[in-house]
Amino acid sequence: MQLDELMELALASAAVTQECACAIGSYLEWSRVPVSFPEQQMKVIGTLMDDPYAEPTFAEFHPAGTHYWSADAPIALRHYPANRCTVSQCTVCGRCCLRYVEAGGYYVEARIRALDPRLIVDPPA
Repeated sequence: MQLDELMELALASAAVTQECACAIGSYLEWSRVPVSFPEQQMKVIGTLMDDPYAEPTFAEFHPAGTHYWSADAPIALRHYPANRCTVSQCTVCGRCCLRYVEAGGYYVEARIRALDPRLIVDPPA
């Protein structure tokens, strides 16, 4: 997915005001996908992975001193974890989010973050 397409989706998502069971707007920072999340109303509409055969970097992008868990951390397209994400959209309200699977030493955890147009950046890798 290209930057302009992602930004268009993010702007449309941010404009949604209706209440919805997906509650995507509440996932301002990376969060564990709750068991109660309505998976049946989500559809994958794209990916931020450049090359599915290349190992993407684990380097993060935090020029303003944010960190992975910060609600205001940039969504840097070629940096971790955005570079491992799919873009999903709720079929009920139209909100969009980023999703990926965190695979730690002893666990696997699905994570989610709202697609916020104010935070999307595209610095070089």
